[in-house]
Amino acid sequence: MKTMVDVTKDGTRLEQLKTLALVIAESIDSGDESHSMAQLARQYRETIREIAELEGEDDDDEVAAILKRREDSGLPGAVR
Repeated sequence: MKTMVDVTKDGTRLEQLKTLALVIAESIDSGDESHSMAQLARQYRETIREIAELEGEDDDDEVAAILKRREDSGLPGAVR
């Protein structure tokens, strides 16, 4: 896997995001960052959503649709 430094220097936006997703996923899987798991999970979701947008994938995910509607209406992303 390329390093974030290498892909930042020479990669496309899509390559940068895919590398970032792998880095975040490795942190999540290792469990070493358990104190910041919520932030890692949120960043991972945002990263894979942006990758999907760049790749032109349709977003059929119900949760993503709800969050998008909330964001568009100015509501916070968190639902209690």
